[in-house]
Amino acid sequence: MEPGNVTQISEFLLWGFSEDPELQPFLFGLFLSMYLVTVFGNLLIILATITDSHLHTPMYFFLSNLSFSDICLSSTTVPKMLVNIQMQRRVITYAGCLTQMYFFLLFGGLDNFLLTVMAYDRFMAICHPLHYTVIMNPQLCVLLVLLSWTVSALHSLLHSLMVLHLSFCTHLEIPHFFCDLDQIIQLACTDTFLNDIVTYFAAGLLGFGPFTGIIYSYSKIFSSVHVISSVQGKYKAFSTCVSHLSVVFLFYCTILGVYLSSTASPNAHANATASVMYTMITPMLNPFIYSLRNKEMKGALKKVLGGKI
Repeated sequence: MEPGNVTQISEFLLWGFSEDPELQPFLFGLFLSMYLVTVFGNLLIILATITDSHLHTPMYFFLSNLSFSDICLSSTTVPKMLVNIQMQRRVITYAGCLTQMYFFLLFGGLDNFLLTVMAYDRFMAICHPLHYTVIMNPQLCVLLVLLSWTVSALHSLLHSLMVLHLSFCTHLEIPHFFCDLDQIIQLACTDTFLNDIVTYFAAGLLGFGPFTGIIYSYSKIFSSVHVISSVQGKYKAFSTCVSHLSVVFLFYCTILGVYLSSTASPNAHANATASVMYTMITPMLNPFIYSLRNKEMKGALKKVLGGKI
């Protein structure tokens, strides 16, 4: 690309999902409903864990942090998308785009680390029950959450600083409904080799690493449950992990689905649609997964809602 085609940009254009005017009210209503359910559902989980003393345990402390992260993850992308649909405009400022990208990476990474910490908590509870309360003390729980926040913040800051050094050309359309890191890097007209290397390295280290930790934790859990002679004992031990396993499965499968869809299909709209799974649907479903199979959470939610469930 010739230097003359490089410009000091002030804004990007987000494609969104469709330019069909007749489809816009449907999309607005659909995504607004999903967003409200996500915020309301996760707020209920947070309120329940705060107000019910029976839920003042490490598992529910981590769950409340996951719910907060899910609210923030959806709030990073959905409100701007709703404004664009309602106003029939696709513009996002350069500063706004980088800010959105930073917080999306922050809360997406935080979800990843919190799920890993929750797997470690279940590992300690089932494999080392006699030492659980000593090891998983409040200080360690807070430290694990702070560590998750710190690593996620540094990871997103690294990518944001590297994007700041890129120059962009006159083609400023992002084929997505939010400022995705990969899409922004593809728009650059300067060398992005270092950005690509850091992206792949971080994805491998901060993605594969926590996932390996979850797999290891559950392999030990399954081994411990297997040696329990009582069927009722096995069910009781494993039932405490079902909700978390469901969320882990949903989180990683949706991300894998987005990755595979982007690899198999060059269709930008298809990739944006697939991204809805982990940006909106997963945060929306998490409260239902943790409340439907959990008697303690059901009881706490009933108190919060005044006995209406």
